[in-house]
Amino acid sequence: MAAPIRSKVLFSNEDFKLLKEAVRFWIQNHEESELTSKYAHLYHRLGTAAGNP
Repeated sequence: MAAPIRSKVLFSNEDFKLLKEAVRFWIQNHEESELTSKYAHLYHRLGTAAGNP
């Protein structure tokens, strides 16, 4: 029986911090956009994924 294939990590915790910072920058510079709430939710999910709710 073949051993299960191990999945590889795509993003490090540092990557999540950088992505979260970029999303925060976007939110601050596009407060009037209809997409702001979607980016705010993404910002929250990135924080949760990095272990920083």
